[in-house]
Amino acid sequence: MCTHIFNCDIMGNMTLAIPNEIQKEMKRFPEIKWSEVARRAIKDKIEALKIANKIASKSKLTPKDVKEFSKQINSLSSKRFFDANNT
Repeated sequence: MCTHIFNCDIMGNMTLAIPNEIQKEMKRFPEIKWSEVARRAIKDKIEALKIANKIASKSKLTPKDVKEFSKQINSLSSKRFFDANNT
């Protein structure tokens, strides 16, 4: 039975498993509506994916090009991280 303000016909449900440590931290902030935080994060991710898809649909890169760029970016990111932490 739905007793929320929202019309149950327009809201889906999702069960989310989180590590116990995160749950303990969340309990420290009972005033936060964590379901709203999750909803916002999901909505933001969907918007970012839509933008990425729009950009990708206009790209002339092949899947092979994308893999190569990804390898290079990961390599450079790792190098930058290790260089910054070893100085």
